[in-house]
Amino acid sequence: MDFLEKYRECFEEYDRMPHDFIDDDKIWEQLNKWENPTKEDVRRVLKKAEQCIRLEPEETAILIQNKDEETLQEMFSLAHSLKEEVYGNRMVFFAPLYISDECANNCKYCGFRSDNASIHRKTLTPEEIEQEVRIMIEEGQKRTVLVYGESPATGIDFICDTVNQVYNVKSEHGEIRRANINCAPLSVEELKQLKSVGIGTYQVFQETYHHETYRKMHPAGTIKGHYRWRLYVMDRAQKAGVDDCGLGVLFGLYDWRFEIMGLLYHTIHLEETFGGVGPHTISFPRINPATDTPFSEHPEYAVSDSDFKKLVAILRLSIPYTGLICTARESVEMRKEVVPFGVSQIDAGTRIGVGAYAQSKCANQMPNKEQFSIGDTRSLDDVVREMGEMDFIPSFCTACYRAGRTGEHFMKVAKSKFVRNYCVPNAILTLKEYLLDYASEETKQVGNEVLKKQVEQFKGKPVYDKILENLSRIEQGERDLRL
Repeated sequence: MDFLEKYRECFEEYDRMPHDFIDDDKIWEQLNKWENPTKEDVRRVLKKAEQCIRLEPEETAILIQNKDEETLQEMFSLAHSLKEEVYGNRMVFFAPLYISDECANNCKYCGFRSDNASIHRKTLTPEEIEQEVRIMIEEGQKRTVLVYGESPATGIDFICDTVNQVYNVKSEHGEIRRANINCAPLSVEELKQLKSVGIGTYQVFQETYHHETYRKMHPAGTIKGHYRWRLYVMDRAQKAGVDDCGLGVLFGLYDWRFEIMGLLYHTIHLEETFGGVGPHTISFPRINPATDTPFSEHPEYAVSDSDFKKLVAILRLSIPYTGLICTARESVEMRKEVVPFGVSQIDAGTRIGVGAYAQSKCANQMPNKEQFSIGDTRSLDDVVREMGEMDFIPSFCTACYRAGRTGEHFMKVAKSKFVRNYCVPNAILTLKEYLLDYASEETKQVGNEVLKKQVEQFKGKPVYDKILENLSRIEQGERDLRL
């Protein structure tokens, strides 16, 4: 069956809808209404945000349009505090694994677009997947996101097979314990199949919520040219039981202020439709240069560093209980600046070429195989050490997913701020593993100081003895202990 024909009836169902939940005109009306908010307007919104309650669109519009330096600093400070209240000061680490760069789409901004003759196309074989995963494990990775192009060669059966392959790789020092998925929008039946192999978060970026821009960026006649098929994929995921979903925007395709509102409206739609279950994570990468991709060099709506810091804080304030992912597209300096404003997950040791872990020690070494350029090319060990020096506790935790704390259950413990009672103790245990099995001597010194400080805060609490017991068991050789 033709690749497009497979979903033809599904496309037609969405095309018949009179409208969707993104109203472009309404969003601009709200932004324009609050073009010049007062300090009192901003502080009124911050007062609500302090309660760890999702903001309404007009409230978020006030924060977006705020240009007052004094209240901007108050926004940054509260964003940091909210992240600490919900998740503690832990920072979750992961790394992407690119399985295939074969793609039938022709997105203007993407190095993997179908008409880019400069890209060497490849799909990993089972043997190559095992080799990549072994290298990732030996570097200390425990969490990954598997990335696939949208192609007939990488359909649902192939994706499920590769997930099983990743989970089946075991080494002396461990295994990948959580494989998230970044792939094409799928049907309900395909998503049920994906759930059956034990994936973590299912991640699909809308890229841009602005209808006209979406049409310009994604040519008609390609599967990605169907805005609503993509927009409603998380509805299908929830119906299929895939209840940990990740949203994302590629900032730079359209005005960042509109895109923040789009992410918020998407969150509201999911929460209202599925009993309060919104996105598990939100990603916010900026466009980076890609091989032989002119659009990526000078995007019309490029986001400045100052606006980027602001948008991260606004996301944390607007949707305080959702994980925020800052990727290695950003520079070392920018990541260091922005993580205190509410980031809860980062990647490190990242290589994004297909087969790149086996072929290079860091990113940007294989331009004819990489989707875009990476800003932070440091090793996992370097970034773990830096996060420790910044008073974060590096975490490789996968406990919530594996204990069934997903979807509605996760949202309840996150919104109540109780999830930090799992996050920090489990971060302590996974950092202990990392320090024993992988860390350099310099990182061990920093990490052991972090552990000492983090364990001390639980003294006198019921979980304290359990943390000490599990740390002792890890020192004696046990692994994968969690609360």
